[in-house]
Parts: sequence; C-alpha cells; structure tokens
Amino acid sequence: MRLFLLFLVVTLMIDVTSAEPVRPNVVLILVDDMGLHDLSIEGSTFYRSPNIDKLARGGMRFTQGYATCRVCSPSRASIQLGQFTARHGVTNWIGARSGMDWQREDRLLPAEYVRALPSDDISIAEAMKQAGYRTFFAGKWHLGGDGSLPTDHGYDVNVGGHHRGSPPGGFFSPYKNPELKDGPAGESLTLRLGRETADFIRDNRERPFFAMLSFYSVHAPVQTSRELWGKYQAAAAKLPPVKTRFKVDRTLPVRQVQDHPVYAGMVETTDRAVGRVLDALDQSGLTESTIVIFTSDNGGVSSGDAFATSNLPLRGGKGRQWEGGIREPFYVRYPAVTQPGATCDVPVTGADFYPTVLELCGLAAKPLQHVDGVSLVPLLRGRPIAERPLYWHYPHYDNQGGEPSSLFRDGDWKLIHYYEDGRNELYDLSVDLAETSDLALTHPVRTREMWDQLRSWLISVNARFPKPDRRFDPAKTEAKFRRMQTELKANLEKSHARMLEPDWKPNQNWWGSLVTED
Repeated sequence: MRLFLLFLVVTLMIDVTSAEPVRPNVVLILVDDMGLHDLSIEGSTFYRSPNIDKLARGGMRFTQGYATCRVCSPSRASIQLGQFTARHGVTNWIGARSGMDWQREDRLLPAEYVRALPSDDISIAEAMKQAGYRTFFAGKWHLGGDGSLPTDHGYDVNVGGHHRGSPPGGFFSPYKNPELKDGPAGESLTLRLGRETADFIRDNRERPFFAMLSFYSVHAPVQTSRELWGKYQAAAAKLPPVKTRFKVDRTLPVRQVQDHPVYAGMVETTDRAVGRVLDALDQSGLTESTIVIFTSDNGGVSSGDAFATSNLPLRGGKGRQWEGGIREPFYVRYPAVTQPGATCDVPVTGADFYPTVLELCGLAAKPLQHVDGVSLVPLLRGRPIAERPLYWHYPHYDNQGGEPSSLFRDGDWKLIHYYEDGRNELYDLSVDLAETSDLALTHPVRTREMWDQLRSWLISVNARFPKPDRRFDPAKTEAKFRRMQTELKANLEKSHARMLEPDWKPNQNWWGSLVTED
C-alpha cells in the first residue's frame, strides 16, 4: 500500500512538472486623443466611464503615465517598438507635411520623419507571435499603408487598421474603411471594434492570445448619437453658468471647461466598448489569466481640431509641449501580480509596455529592440525601479498650436527646449504641475546641464531637427495669430455655447446614427 501511494505521488509530480506553464493572455487597449482627466476616476465630474474606472481600480493605476509623443503615430510606434520617438524616427503623425511642403507662415521648416513603422524592427506583436501567441489588431493603425499594415508587423488578424488616422466614414456605418466591412446603417464604429475584440477573445479562449484594441475614438470627427447628446446636454445645463470657455495660451484658444455634450457621448461610447471586452474576459473565464493594459496615445484636444475637452489642471493638450499633451490614463491589471486599488507615482511611458508584457508572459527580453522601455513588473509587484531620464522630440508644428520643441524629464524637473529661438523653459513638476512658473532664469546651471544632456541624447540617436524657412514673413505670421486669438476665439465661444441649446442639431440625420446599442 505504501509503495502504491509513493508511486501515485511520484506520478502526479511528473505530470505537474512536465505540464507547460500557463501563459497569460494580453489585451492592450489604446484610446486616441483621450486626456488624463477625461475619465471620472481621474477627476472628471462631467464625463462618465464606469467600466474603465472599474478596470483601473482592479489593478495598478500609474499617476504619472506618459505617451511618448504629443500626437498619435509616434506614440503608437513607440508602443509597437519599445523606443522613444527620436530613435525610431516616426516623430510626427504620418501624412503631415514637412520641409518645403510646409506652407503655414512659420519660422521653421518642420523636420523630415519616418513615414511607416520600420520593418527591420521586431514589433511587440511579432515577439508575441514568435512565442506562439495568436495576435489580433482592431481599430486605428496609422503606421503606414500597403506593406506596413498590422498584418505586415506580426498581427494575424487586422480589423479596421489602415493608413488613415481618422475614420474615413466617421463613427457610424457605412465606414468607408478598406479593412472593415460595413455594419447595419448607423452602427457605432467604436462599439463594433469592441464587439470584434470580444468575439476574438471568446473564439481563442483555449490558446494564449495578444489582442490590441486601438480605438479611433475619441479623435475627430467628434460625433455621437442624438440620445447621448441629449443626456449630456441636460447634464451641462445643471453646471454653474459659463461666461467663457476658452483662454488664449500663446498661440491658440484653449478650452477651460468640460461641458462638450457630443464629446461626452464619445467618451461614454468608448467606455461601453471597453465594457464589452471586459465582459468577454469574465464570461470566458479568462479575467484571472489576462493582462489588461489601458492608455491613450496623446493628451485631450483642448485646442485645434474640435477644441473638445479641458485637461486642467494640466496645461495645454494634444500637440502641445506641456503636460496636458503627454500625460495619460495608464492602467495595468493582472490579478496574478497586481493588487486591486494599487497606485504608483513613478513616471512611466508607452515604450515600457513591450518589455513589461514579455516579462509578465515569461518570455525573454529583447533589450536591443525595446532599448528605451523598461519592465514595470517590479513596480507592479510593489518594488522600485531605477530612476531614469525621459525624452520627447517633436521638431514640427501641428494643428493644436504646439511649437517645435524637445522635452527632457529628470526626476521632478522638466526642461522644454524651443527650436524657433533656442530658448529653454524649466519647471519643477512636484510643485508646479500646471507649468505656470518658468524657473530657467533662476536655475541657469540646472537649465544648461539639462539642455546639454538632452542635446547629447538627441545627437546620439541621430535625431532630425527643423531648419529656418527663408519664406518666413513676420507680418503674415502676426496677422495669422491675431485672427486665431480674436476671430477664432469669438467663433468658438458662440458655436460651443450653441451646442448646449435644446434645439441644436449637427446635421439632418445625426451622422446617420440610427442604431442604438447597449
């Protein structure tokens, strides 16, 4: 009897030790143009995001999470490659003009940039696919067209990802998207992408998968259904009266108030789509074994485009060089590692996802690929990581009033170097998160040292820089900015106030949003 029991124990031990370790699944959710304070968990009292809030509370919430760029394509490339933008070369949204093609009466010619995700690099999807993961992409790609689509960079399935940064047909079917079949007339693009991702999860619950849901929302065009507009129009009517919604900050009016009812509807629809994905994990019994990551590619659009949201107390927004342009929601939930309700105030970036996912999945690191990213696993386990500098490089102009500049964060100190006139701004983020007090004059030694370090790093990665534009006419530029700061501001005040009136209609059919989805 004892020999039999011993044999049984040994047999069981052999079975256990010979079994393959369970590998976690990965769902990486990327929202387009969502600012840090566009979520109720981050302080918004106007937008509603219960599903995303629940996700954030279920794992670790990073309070100093950053995108690697103030606009979309560069940040997206950094997530795929684990590198800062100056290194991989995609420093502007793909399709933006540069060099002599730039014709907007500015002092500089924007630098040239790489216009597709570099094919010689190993993307995070390729790394996961090599490890036996089924890979899936849904939504906005904007990292190249034919020859550089998601399926060219390691994704087995591509639903809706192509060269465009905005949805060609808007946010309701018909989509006019070459990589996405139209749904019923009026179907929500955002909810459709959530459903496609949820279906992929259910269909692949028996094997490890890496799924990236990359929303087109909350990017322009800002569109929602009549029902959701009505909900938030009524909510805005209960807010304190607003005398002015916009304040001119250097180059453009910047939105100071969150009361845009159409944008609020887009936030809620995005939250509903995230809920569909989380429900699919629950229903498939995969929640405990799945790493879920949530972030955005750049700050909320407070100036330029639709002037849709306010990022206060952060200064600026999408396209701009201050914290409002790069601070993001940044959440990681993996029940086997993270504790519900955990927070971390260590500065982290989108380049860190690559090595973090590899380590959590038990895969070998690729240090020559994700050279700028670091694994956040120690932080997720409540342990420290070594302090490191963070770099941003944007040698371009944009539609949001941002200026060609590079940024360097060292501890609590942040340096902004401007290429138009070579000046530097210095901020202590520990006491001046709104970046209102420039300390460059009172801390000249620190300013010079930080600029020297930033410049040396840029040179080391072969960064490209803007050049003077011989066509520059100061009088024309002055007239342009005067119009933006007077006529444009007046028109914005009028049109955004009108949006809250009970009889407001954007067009005859509310963008064809005829289908209401739960």
